[in-house]
Amino acid sequence: MPLVKYRTHTIDDIYALPEGKRAELIDGQIYDMAPPSMIHQRISFALARKIADYIDLNKGGCEVFPAPFAVFLNNDDTTYVEPDISVICDKNKIDERGCNGAPDWIIEVVSPGSTRMDYFIKLFKYRTAGVREYWIINPMKKTVQTYLFEGMEDSNQYVFSDEIQVGIYDGLKITVDELMH
Repeated sequence: MPLVKYRTHTIDDIYALPEGKRAELIDGQIYDMAPPSMIHQRISFALARKIADYIDLNKGGCEVFPAPFAVFLNNDDTTYVEPDISVICDKNKIDERGCNGAPDWIIEVVSPGSTRMDYFIKLFKYRTAGVREYWIINPMKKTVQTYLFEGMEDSNQYVFSDEIQVGIYDGLKITVDELMH
């Protein structure tokens, strides 16, 4: 059986997509993105606001960017992602196009069609690119999976009613249920 050779796509292919069509590019492979649901948007917005308020209150130097926000994860032309929330502490990584390199903290809110992408493909890419903390929020199961990739790597699963300690901020704890009221 012959080996099928797939074309390697680049960021130029992402920018050439028709207006309004969203996709991500990982290792030269294009992945279409479905529009987010209402609960997805509520969770993303509430989390971004909570994190930004914490940073502002503590006069922190990091910035919060909700999707759509371009992340050129490996500083190459074959990987382009739009995390639901990106927290970036190194201002040198940010320019008019987006973030060049790994954000410090990424949060993805799972949609029915993004489960494999968020739990497997992006988990591996974010870890190897140098993301310090990664959260996967699953509204269907009401769970939060957290990953800390620096120092002693750690992973935990929580439910929405749990108080979750943020790894990159000692003083920030988040309870997803409280954000939704």
